Amino acid sequence: MADMAAADLVGVWELSACYERDEHGRMLEGPLGPNPKGRLMYTADGHVAVTMMRTSGTASSSVAMDAVGYAGTWRLAGRQVVHTIEVTSPVTGWAGSDQVRDVEELKPGSLTLAGTDVIDGKRRTAVLEWSRTPPQDH
Repeated sequence: MADMAAADLVGVWELSACYERDEHGRMLEGPLGPNPKGRLMYTADGHVAVTMMRTSGTASSSVAMDAVGYAGTWRLAGRQVVHTIEVTSPVTGWAGSDQVRDVEELKPGSLTLAGTDVIDGKRRTAVLEWSRTPPQDH
């Protein structure tokens, strides 16, 4: 992957896929179900906002959820993007934390971010695939 600049991320992104990979690399359904919707916004002056929601059914386990959103600031750190969370819901424990996402892929019009965590004693990598949303005419 070529060098990445902050300007490459600036804009509005629409969630096209959200899933998890287990410690063996197997794909699993993500915490927002099979067809979530979401938006990710990066501003040139360093602000970030993310909103994602389940589109079918209801959360069925302790790690599943119906919606999640947060806002704060962002910065690049090599091949990672760091979201410093200021406000969040429903995971209030994220406020004041840095959520680090690996940039797995960045191509014109698409972005894949991944973050690894241990959930219920098992290593999981959340993978979020985003498509760039074109500017709207008003």
